[in-house]
Amino acid sequence: MREIIVSCPDENNILQLYHIKEDGSSRRKITNSNHECMMPAVSPDGSKIVFVQQSGKGMALWISNFDGRNQKALTESGRNLIPSWFPDSKHIVWMTFKPGKDPAENSQLHIMNTETMESRRLFSDPQQIKFSNSMAVVSPKGTKVAFVSNRSGNYRVWLSNLDGSDAKPISPTSAEHDGTLKLPIEQKVPAWSPDGKWIAHWEGVEMIHMSKFTGRQDRERDQLISETWNVWVVDSDGNNKRKAGRGDDPTWSPDGFVTRAFPDPKKGGPKIMVETRSGWEELPIVPPKTPRYGRFAWKP
Repeated sequence: MREIIVSCPDENNILQLYHIKEDGSSRRKITNSNHECMMPAVSPDGSKIVFVQQSGKGMALWISNFDGRNQKALTESGRNLIPSWFPDSKHIVWMTFKPGKDPAENSQLHIMNTETMESRRLFSDPQQIKFSNSMAVVSPKGTKVAFVSNRSGNYRVWLSNLDGSDAKPISPTSAEHDGTLKLPIEQKVPAWSPDGKWIAHWEGVEMIHMSKFTGRQDRERDQLISETWNVWVVDSDGNNKRKAGRGDDPTWSPDGFVTRAFPDPKKGGPKIMVETRSGWEELPIVPPKTPRYGRFAWKP
């Protein structure tokens, strides 16, 4: 049975990391912090977890063994988000950002050696840091990086060499704006398949355009926005794009099947689906009546 690390609220409604089997069994809490622990990423060799810990001072990156032991901070609290691993299970890449509505705005990517804790900007090409760069994931072979950038206007998934050179958008959209809402169509949270042949990502109208009010027209407009949220899959050459289905935050199972997550009012929280050879099935790792969670990661 495959193993997963998931971020869910504990008895005090604080997001913590749990070890769980893919069928929802053997649930065990592996962090016990006064601060929220979320966005876990498991190293390719399965030995470590890097995650975000959020306190009143901001968000810091932490690392631990896969079983939760030997936890330590890798960065000071600040604006650190979405860490992911290099194939060597030693280096990580993550994004930092400046205040604003959208963390992807005014963001940059950094690389760290988790053993020495030395870090620097990921892109050494000076032309690349003129733009916002965020949500990076390195290819399984370690030669390419998929990331989100606004260098062409709206946020899109881009692919480049590790230094940022030879950057190109990888997943073409049918339009720049949604025809009904007249709002920009954006792409975020790319994820590589284990064989390096495919990239999954979210695409739709960002939730920052949703209303803060609760009138009927506001609810109807918000519903139209949420209906644009889908997970798409494209090959690493930018071809054969297909819609996986409604949702966000795609991951890939170790055997190469994509997942997607979306709010389910009947369940009272997020519903996570995994594609299988026979169709889509629910991945029961988030308990019912859990209104929020902080993402999950598979053990390779």
